[in-house]
Amino acid sequence: MLTIRRSDERGGAYHGWLDTKHTFSFAGYRDPEHMGFRSLRVLNEDRVAAGAGFPTHGHRDMEILSWVLEGALEHEDSMGNGSVVAPGELQRMTAGTGVRHSEYNASAVDPLRFLQIWVLPTRRGLEPSYEQQGFDDASLRNQWCLIASPDGAEGSVTIHQDLRLYATRLDAGAALSYTRAADRHVWLHVARGAVVVNGEAMAAGDAASTSELAELILSASEDAEILLFDLA
Repeated sequence: MLTIRRSDERGGAYHGWLDTKHTFSFAGYRDPEHMGFRSLRVLNEDRVAAGAGFPTHGHRDMEILSWVLEGALEHEDSMGNGSVVAPGELQRMTAGTGVRHSEYNASAVDPLRFLQIWVLPTRRGLEPSYEQQGFDDASLRNQWCLIASPDGAEGSVTIHQDLRLYATRLDAGAALSYTRAADRHVWLHVARGAVVVNGEAMAAGDAASTSELAELILSASEDAEILLFDLA
C-alpha cells in the first residue's frame, strides 16, 4: 500500500518574508493524523524573501537537516560555524544539549527555497555538532545518491538515527526504482517537478509513504528532484 500526502493538504503560514508549508504538525499547525513518520518529525518547505530570514533561536535534542532547492542559505550558530549552503549541499546540525543559530537568505536580490528537516535522534543529550557536504550533479542525476546515513557511508553526512536519506534529480522520461527491506519504512518527498510513483501521479510538494510495498517504481513526467527517507 502506498499512502499519498498531497501538497495542498499540508499546513503552513504566510508571514510576508516567509511562505512555509508543513508536511507534519509544526508551530501553529497541528494535525494529530500527521505528527511525523517514524523518526522523521518535521519536513517544511520554506520560501524566504531576499535579505530576510530566521533570527537567532535555540534548539535541543534534534537532528536538523537543510537541503537548498533555490538560492543560498546563510547559517551561523553558537558553535562558531558560519557558512552558506547552496543547492546540492546538505547541512546537518545536531542540536543535542542545546544550540542557537540563525538562518538567512544569503542574497539581497534572489529568493531562497529550502527544505527544513527534523529527525529525532537515537538518544537525548548528544554533544552539539555541525556538518555540511556537497553532492555534484553527476552523483544526483538519474540515480539515488546517499546524502545522510548513521555511518557517513559513501561521503554522506552522519546523522544520529537509523535513517538513510537519498536524493535524486530525474530528467523527464527517466525511470528509477527503490527496493525496501522487509523491516524498513519509506517516506518519499517530491521537492520539484512531477513523477509517477507506482502508478500514482505526484507533483511538487506531494509525498508518499509505505511500510508494505517491496519496491517503489518512479517515472519522471517532467524534470524532478526527489528525497527518499529509508527509516527504521
